[in-house]
Amino acid sequence: MNNYGKLEKNEGRYVLVFERPYPFNPEEVFRVLTNPDFFTQWYPFATGEMDLRVGGKIQFDDGEGSEYEAVITDITPPYSFCFQEVDDLLEMTIEKADQGSLFTFKHTFDDQSMAMYVAAGWHRCLNVLGQLIHGQPVAWEDNASELREYYKEAFHH
Repeated sequence: MNNYGKLEKNEGRYVLVFERPYPFNPEEVFRVLTNPDFFTQWYPFATGEMDLRVGGKIQFDDGEGSEYEAVITDITPPYSFCFQEVDDLLEMTIEKADQGSLFTFKHTFDDQSMAMYVAAGWHRCLNVLGQLIHGQPVAWEDNASELREYYKEAFHH
């Protein structure tokens, strides 16, 4: 299994899907995924303010004067964490697997022209999430342009 995402269509919208296996049980992955201190390290613009319940809010600040919030639509420890961020839907699920767990990240959005940028961004963010799950220090790779090129080719129909 590679770390690259794929682009699907669902009910007229676009869905980016990433799958990442981890050698940890779902409880351990979920704990890192929903910990505000870790969330702010891998999720763009997260402030760490999170009310972890259905209907709860997650606060964001882009650092340029734009603040917004997401609403949690599903949180079922240790298997799912989903929220609506403006018009986009973010769904993170964890399944028990032979060697630990399988983490699936889905981002549903409308603008296909943004797909290669969104995919490259999430690819990098999910690499950092993986570092956090493995207990490693965070190191952002300088690979955004290579990833954009990869996804531009991969998604070109």
